[in-house]
Amino acid sequence: MNSNMTAKDLQAFIRARFPQEDERVEWKEWASLKSNISGRKGEDLVSYVSALANMDGGCVVIGVKDKSLAVTGIQDFADYTPENIIHRILGKTPGLPSVGLSVEALQASDTGAVVWLVHVPHHAPRQPVHAHDKAWQRDGDSLVELRPDRLRGILTELIAGQDWSAELVPNATLADLDVTAIAKAREKFAAKHQQERWAGEITGWSTEEFLDRAKITLHGKITRTALLLLGLPQSVGLLPNSTAEITWKVPDERIAKHFGPPFLLTTTEVGQHIRNPNIKLFPATELLAIELPRYDIKVILEGLHNCIAHQDYEQAGRIVVLETVGRLRLSNLGGFVDGKPEDYFTGERTPSVYRNNWLAVAMNNIGMIDKGGYGIRDMVTSQRKRYLPLPDYEGSTRAETVFNIYGQQIDENYSRLLMEHTDLPMEQVIWLDRVQKKLKVADEQASLLRKAKLIEGRKPNFFVSAVVAKVTNTQNQYVLNKGFDDEHYKRTILKRLRLGPATGDQLRQLVLNKLPDVLSTKEKETKVKNLRTALRLRGLEGVFIEVAPTGPARGAGAIWRIKE
Repeated sequence: MNSNMTAKDLQAFIRARFPQEDERVEWKEWASLKSNISGRKGEDLVSYVSALANMDGGCVVIGVKDKSLAVTGIQDFADYTPENIIHRILGKTPGLPSVGLSVEALQASDTGAVVWLVHVPHHAPRQPVHAHDKAWQRDGDSLVELRPDRLRGILTELIAGQDWSAELVPNATLADLDVTAIAKAREKFAAKHQQERWAGEITGWSTEEFLDRAKITLHGKITRTALLLLGLPQSVGLLPNSTAEITWKVPDERIAKHFGPPFLLTTTEVGQHIRNPNIKLFPATELLAIELPRYDIKVILEGLHNCIAHQDYEQAGRIVVLETVGRLRLSNLGGFVDGKPEDYFTGERTPSVYRNNWLAVAMNNIGMIDKGGYGIRDMVTSQRKRYLPLPDYEGSTRAETVFNIYGQQIDENYSRLLMEHTDLPMEQVIWLDRVQKKLKVADEQASLLRKAKLIEGRKPNFFVSAVVAKVTNTQNQYVLNKGFDDEHYKRTILKRLRLGPATGDQLRQLVLNKLPDVLSTKEKETKVKNLRTALRLRGLEGVFIEVAPTGPARGAGAIWRIKE
């Protein structure tokens, strides 16, 4: 047992390692282990072990106060030791791997208080962990029963060494492939490899040799990859589950169309169905508008090809292209495999694993996708150069990957900033893009943006700052976002009450419409209440307000007046 730290040092140590409760960490003040190891379902240790294991693994910290992490220690161990409790946990959590499950005991040198760190491993591939005959998961810092989407994510996880796309298709022959698609694949393969010493031989290869060289077939045998990329529509039935389909859908117009293999050809057809009129953007320093297509067709195809490469075909689902006003939502089954999408925005990370490696290699060989980690970066860079919101993966889950492409402005200030400041570091552009989308920005990122005078406002309501507003001639919107000081709103209320009494709802409506749009509805309501309370308790320049005794004492119907 480690006892080299005082209680204060131990508290600091725990806070540094486990700074917040989330999907990987749970804090517990349990003084006794007697009924907390395997007791009430959803509240005991084995339930938390199940939940953490069904996410990415984690740690349960026992013997500390919630939030402060002050070391209180375990008082009653109920005959449990760091060694024998492992067997108890394993016996109550079917499916939990024993490797990685451990208990680290820490003791404060001054108070003697003992804290246990229960380290929980990640679940085994495609095997959820149960406790009390239920599987659990984390939802932020809450414990809930395993949701269907998370269960599906676990049951369809990528298993090392398995590649659905590399499997051979019994009874399939070259006759099941589209001749036009094969010719197109050869053309794209030649363009991709024109610098190779053997490039001049490509046109002389037989069909069988070309398909093998491109890693589409294997020793002349038809793979599932070959049917996806080059297969005839009528040959799709040879695939297991036989669901290889892209659906383009426009919900507002009740339009939908389905596209099957050969995907090498039909992805272009999907792109041609997407409405892509020219749009106009207006720089602040020029009289003429910038006119450009709503979408970059290269971004659409790269995104769609990524969906094909990463689709979990074992789930027998479709790839969906959802077209709404100014936005495309591309989705495929299966979560993002290697890291987070944002890791690839700058092109610095290279993927180390693919869900469908054989398919990804073939698509790379015929120029459909990039395998060096630059595909996402290129899409992000394209949108930046077009002064539009960056593509993102908002809406993705562990069971589904969602890719959003934007075809219109969200915040005019952001777009104008990109037009006039082409030297901004990509990291700052990415963070500013999140600000304009009202998405969470890390504290460190927000601090850097604030130091660069690119954002203002209080967390989480950041907005484009005055510096940008000045550069882009949008001071009016900036003032609307910033709002006025409290004294202005108090004077507005007093001015109204000098005309006569008013109900709480009337005062609410008076101020609510004048508050900045950057505040949420709840924040606006709280602001109004605080202003009334401040005028009642502290007044303004000697003038106070009060609730008239003739009506309700509080609420929307209360009658407010100037206090005599």
